[in-house]
Amino acid sequence: MTAHRQGRATEETWMFPPADGWTFDQVKHLELPFDWELVDGVVVVRGQTRFWHNRVRDGIADALKAARCEPYSVVLEQCVMVDDQNVPKPDVIVFDPRGLDFFEVECVPVDRVSLVVEVVSPGSRQDDRVRKPALFAEAEVACYWRVERDRDNHLAVHEYWQHAETRAYIPAPMHPVHHDKLSTELPFPVEIDLAALLEF
Repeated sequence: MTAHRQGRATEETWMFPPADGWTFDQVKHLELPFDWELVDGVVVVRGQTRFWHNRVRDGIADALKAARCEPYSVVLEQCVMVDDQNVPKPDVIVFDPRGLDFFEVECVPVDRVSLVVEVVSPGSRQDDRVRKPALFAEAEVACYWRVERDRDNHLAVHEYWQHAETRAYIPAPMHPVHHDKLSTELPFPVEIDLAALLEF
C-alpha cells in the first residue's frame, strides 16, 4: 500500500510512506498513541524511557536553564526542523529564540540550535551514537552531548564540538568525556554535578 505524495498521512496510512517519503507538513497533524520522530520521510516510534533517563534529562535541562545567558533558551523534547523529511526530537536543546514567534513555532529551526543533548537508552544507542551526531554535525549544530550510563551506573557525558573544516564532530579538546562533574564553556559556561543526577 502506498500513499500519494501530495496527500496527508492518516492514522491508518502513516506506516506506508510514499516513495519519496513523508514531509513534516504531511504528518504533523497525526494523533498517534505514541511519541514519534520523522526520519528520512518515515514516521519512527520513539521508545519508552526509564525513570533514570528522564531524571537525568530533566536535571541536565535544569542545570542548563540555570546557567544560560542571553540569547539562549533551553527546552526538552522539542522537534527540530533539520529539513522537511528529518524532524528529530532530542532530549534537550539549547537554541537562540530571537525572531521566532512564540505562539506559532512548531519546530525549532536547526540553524538556531547550539547544543543537542541525547541521553542514551537501550533502544536508542545506534541513533544517539551514530545517526543523530552525523545529522546534527552536517546541519552545523556546534555542540553535541551524548550521555551514557556505564557498567557501574555512573554517568559519562561525551562532549563533541564541530570541526570547522570537516563539519564532523570531534571530542572536545579539554574534556572529551566528563565523569562525576561536567564543566564546559560551550555553548556557555556551565557546571553539572553528574553524580547528583542519579540520586533520589
